[in-house]
Amino acid sequence: MKKILTIIGARPQIIKGAALSREINTHFRDKINEVIVHTGQHYDQDMSGVFFAEMNIPEPDYNLNTGSGRHGGQTAKMIMGIEEILFKEKPDYLVLYGDTNSTLAGAIAASKMHVPVVHIEAGLRSFNKAMPEEINRIICDHVSTLLFSPTKTGIHNLRKEGFRIGQDPPFSPDHPGVFHCGDIMYDNSLFFSDVAEKRSNIISKLSLQPGNFILITIHRDFNTDNTQRLNRIFSAIYQIGDRFNENFVLPLHPRTLKQLDSKLDPGLLKNIRNSKHILITGPVSYLDMIQLEKNAKMIMTDSGGLQKEAYFFGKAVIILRPETEWVEIPENKTGIVTDADINNIVDAYVHFNNDDTKLSFPPLFGDGKAASFICKQLTVES
Repeated sequence: MKKILTIIGARPQIIKGAALSREINTHFRDKINEVIVHTGQHYDQDMSGVFFAEMNIPEPDYNLNTGSGRHGGQTAKMIMGIEEILFKEKPDYLVLYGDTNSTLAGAIAASKMHVPVVHIEAGLRSFNKAMPEEINRIICDHVSTLLFSPTKTGIHNLRKEGFRIGQDPPFSPDHPGVFHCGDIMYDNSLFFSDVAEKRSNIISKLSLQPGNFILITIHRDFNTDNTQRLNRIFSAIYQIGDRFNENFVLPLHPRTLKQLDSKLDPGLLKNIRNSKHILITGPVSYLDMIQLEKNAKMIMTDSGGLQKEAYFFGKAVIILRPETEWVEIPENKTGIVTDADINNIVDAYVHFNNDDTKLSFPPLFGDGKAASFICKQLTVES
């Protein structure tokens, strides 16, 4: 039996981890023993704890309770904690998701101890090294033994960086196995879509009319911590609501909610607070978010995960960033990268709001069986 140590810390990782844990418990219980480590990167009940109960994820075996802080200090605490657990558990693999500081910490700790690293969501690139996430994902890829890419673009990026595709085992950091497996978040979207219909009441709770609101999420620090960018984004939101009588729902990340009072122009903040078209809520659960996505008219976000979920549920997405690692979405013309430019945001809204705009959503992100593919590879004897 293979022992894997799974590192999670941010909400998206908890969601992705649910798919792998579910597959292990359903089909690989006699082949894989999973030990879960929560770094505590997102540590409050709304941002983390509720997800475990809602998604039926096994409680973490370890919680490092790292909390927030500067990148260096936070990552250092995680490295120390993960290193101790690796010494104790001696896993066959360390499994990492995405591109957070938890991912970076796990990659550094395991590679130094020669524990094989498995990177799920390998090969994604924004080609913007000013993003901490870009640094994290590049470093993680280049110390990994098994790399699972959700898209063909990810495979292409890895090939350009010198990775050889299609190598035979045994695998190592110097001779890694690179696989195109599809997107593990698509597994979850399919699985939890029906569950959300039965268990979430968010649409009625917020008195929303399906198809009559735009869902917005903003959480990237280059948006929330930048006064100019944050004002531009909220100016565009207010303009669209005021000019086109469009309704918005904003389940705001705590970081964003905190920044509104300190960074928004007082006049704009007053307009946002008083607008009948803009509904601001606190964080919502995963099932509630799925229901909001499925019932939204379109989606605006700076989240990588929400860009994909918009695609999974057949929604146009306005990407509030200067670039995206999910290039398939704008290439397929179901998403537009607007950055924090007021005119670009308004123009993208007008484009997608046009009844003549025809969108199609071919299966770019796999068949919903990425977790099964990954588990099979983890159990292969090299």
